[in-house]
Amino acid sequence: MKDLPRLRVLIVEDDVVDRLACRRAFAADRHHQFELLEAESGQQGLDIAHRERPDCILLDYHLPDLTGLEFLARLGADRAAHGIPVMMLTGADSAAVAAEAMRRGARDYLVKDLDGHYLELLPNAIDRMLREQRLIEEKHQAEAKFRSLVEQIQAITYIAGLGQADGVQYISPQIRMLGFSPSEWIAQPRLHAARLHAEDRERAQAAIRASRLEGAPLDIAYRMLTRDERMLWFRDRAEVVRDDEGTPLFLQGLMVDISASKQAEAALRQSQDELRRLAAHQEKIKEHERKRIAQEIHDELGGLLTGIKAYISVAMERAASDGQSAVPLLAETSTLAQTAIETVRRVITDLRPSVLDQLGVWAALEWYADQIAQRTGLRCDVRIAPRAQDTELDPERSTMLFRIVQEALTNVVRHAEASTVTISAERDGDTLALEVRDNGKGIDTDRLLNRESWGILGMHERTRRFAGELKIQGVPGQGTSLQLRLPLNDEHAD
Repeated sequence: MKDLPRLRVLIVEDDVVDRLACRRAFAADRHHQFELLEAESGQQGLDIAHRERPDCILLDYHLPDLTGLEFLARLGADRAAHGIPVMMLTGADSAAVAAEAMRRGARDYLVKDLDGHYLELLPNAIDRMLREQRLIEEKHQAEAKFRSLVEQIQAITYIAGLGQADGVQYISPQIRMLGFSPSEWIAQPRLHAARLHAEDRERAQAAIRASRLEGAPLDIAYRMLTRDERMLWFRDRAEVVRDDEGTPLFLQGLMVDISASKQAEAALRQSQDELRRLAAHQEKIKEHERKRIAQEIHDELGGLLTGIKAYISVAMERAASDGQSAVPLLAETSTLAQTAIETVRRVITDLRPSVLDQLGVWAALEWYADQIAQRTGLRCDVRIAPRAQDTELDPERSTMLFRIVQEALTNVVRHAEASTVTISAERDGDTLALEVRDNGKGIDTDRLLNRESWGILGMHERTRRFAGELKIQGVPGQGTSLQLRLPLNDEHAD
């Protein structure tokens, strides 16, 4: 008996014989250990329930001082005894009484038949009722914990039915951050749609409708207006809750206020845009300065060196015409002057090749590739498709393309260990596609991720200025490819 579950039952019954019959029925049960408390009147039963808090009450409807319904009403008003499950004992012709008792708070009922068969059912009926009571209490505790958790987090939690486009079944108190109470929100199914920002309404409603009608997960960000017309950003995420057999039950969602992060994101984006505009402005100034310096070197220093070499040549020719041998230093000086002239030309080319301004970017690319081939021995193959060749680019886009190819070829010469590089360009609609591909060892992935690789970062920044897309991919032992896609419509420019 010690291992059997112990149940304390209060029997409220004025008939001594019926109480004795109940005691015998409980004593005969081998699956439970019942501790019985007895009361002969309704008031005595209420006093014992208040004082002893039994597990359950077995209540006869007809009592000398109270009816069963009056007993239930007073029991419900007693805070100490409130919640004790009650099983009502009724007569065979009292179905209406039993139904009213259940409505007033009785958990279950048994019909007292004349043959006493109800006594055989009594122990199991009490056990079943208590098990149901435990399930109800556990459910209430779980709901209380869930509600407490939900009401503490800084987000709006909601439950929506499946198969319906509007309205929710539950909304947490945090909905007050929009200026509305939960009851208002639930009572007005269209309130959510009405408070959506006009620019986000169609997109958000379509996603929400698809999620609720089709039972699909939801993950969307949108803006909402509070009651006082302030704007807040929300990340709305919802998942379908299913039972143990996988049947969809409802949609449970969470609306997180992301206004602060959106403001920070907007500030960061503005800062990045400003930095890019500044970088573009500096790049533009730098190109103008390169062009100016190259022009001054060409006009002044180049002219001086050419003049010096001319004077030396004249001096050597006069000496030869007079039958005299030229001073050896003059010949060496002439050679040095020619070397200086070639060096000046190379510096001018590195600063700003004149062919870029005079003949355009495509001729400049062919010329520069030929210069690289002569200087390094790298085989450079330039393939410009006819549609690309016919495309006239503005000076800034031309400079951007030339500098990216220049940087790419510099990297090939320094790092790729390649023998061949191919430069190709073609036009696809309003997009220009440029590729630089080598057959070298393949760029290291770590170098692509290295934020201190200024050459690669510079190419990306140049591309972004014109809303272009730049991809660099390397395959070990098979080479590296640089792919640039540049939109040509003006609206894509920075």
